[in-house]
Amino acid sequence: MTDATTTPTLRLRDEDPRALRAVGILIWGQSVLGAQMPVHIILGGLVGHMLADDPAFATLPITVSVLGCMVTAPGMSWLMGRYGRRLGFLLGALAGALGAFVSMEAIHQQDFMLFLLGSAFVGIYWSAHNFYRFAAADMASDAFRPRAIAWVLGGGLASAILGPEIVQLFGEAHEPVPHAGAYEAVIWLNLAGALPFLLLNIPVPPRRAPTAPRRPLRTLLTAPQVRVAIVCAMVSYGLMNLMMTATPLAMQACGFDTGEAAGVVQLHVLAMYAPSFFVGGLIARFGPQPVIGAGLAMLAAAAAVAATGIELGHFYGALILLGLGWNFGFVGATSMLASAVAPEDRAAVQGLNDFLVMAFVGLASLGSGLLLSFGGWAAVQIAVVPMIVLAAAALLWFTLARPATA
Repeated sequence: MTDATTTPTLRLRDEDPRALRAVGILIWGQSVLGAQMPVHIILGGLVGHMLADDPAFATLPITVSVLGCMVTAPGMSWLMGRYGRRLGFLLGALAGALGAFVSMEAIHQQDFMLFLLGSAFVGIYWSAHNFYRFAAADMASDAFRPRAIAWVLGGGLASAILGPEIVQLFGEAHEPVPHAGAYEAVIWLNLAGALPFLLLNIPVPPRRAPTAPRRPLRTLLTAPQVRVAIVCAMVSYGLMNLMMTATPLAMQACGFDTGEAAGVVQLHVLAMYAPSFFVGGLIARFGPQPVIGAGLAMLAAAAAVAATGIELGHFYGALILLGLGWNFGFVGATSMLASAVAPEDRAAVQGLNDFLVMAFVGLASLGSGLLLSFGGWAAVQIAVVPMIVLAAAALLWFTLARPATA
């Protein structure tokens, strides 16, 4: 990885125009198509609570989405590595539309199992969505890469506004059936929002020469930078999902309504993506390790604020810190991983990374419902502590050991 002190000065006018155009399309996708994720995060647990026989399974729809994302991530990465990003992103949008349609029908039929099926299709979209950030790095120069990743994730600012607005404007459109209208709106969001991807032109990464030995995935994973980046990405994303998934249900238990929960989630998602306009510059200047460390500190602060009370202000403060911590930790880890492997190895490593990240996110989303049922909101905060300690220890080990191995 390029040392922060030797990073070349970024001049956008010198950047490959194709890279800038691709980043613009990916920002659109993150802004518009990405809005379906706040919709599902806000409503998934609430609909699950409405349809499930046991309240402990209320967050199971979110867990199924995460599992759908997890199991399809390696295949989606292989597909894009072989046939290009455009096909993968278009298939992802189609899966998102299908998932929204099935979810809408499930709500009308009051069928929890059918809603889980729709959530699984949402997970396939989520898998494709998660590769937007890697696609941003495909053609970017070393100087532009951290900013390209961060700017694409920054498109989530628009999705943070659009998603909760969809819930508010369309959630009761199918009266007297609650929430079904929001999922109908997501169908059209996917079909219309995917059109710019038809113009996306990111070359398929080069394949290894037939005479060159293939590097086994386990060999690639022996690189400390790869391992630490994956661990930090898992913890940053997993802990964010643990608290975010539990929040609407915890707020409902504390007497707050759906609109107030949507407002908290909206500010949370804004905080997730707002730092993207400057965090790439911080990574380019100081390297990813200090940025990841700051993210882990903010995740810990989020749990501390949530543990101090259950007033509306506590939920707002905790979820804003949670969003900021996710951005610093996850963008830093993504940048760290993107610079650690050769182009011909990226599909395999990125696929495994997202498989492991989403596996941990799946455990977190399932655990959030169980923790709330058996231990309450405080149990969710206690569960955060050991994971932050693990990630911080791995990051500190890599930072201290790196000069000796450079």
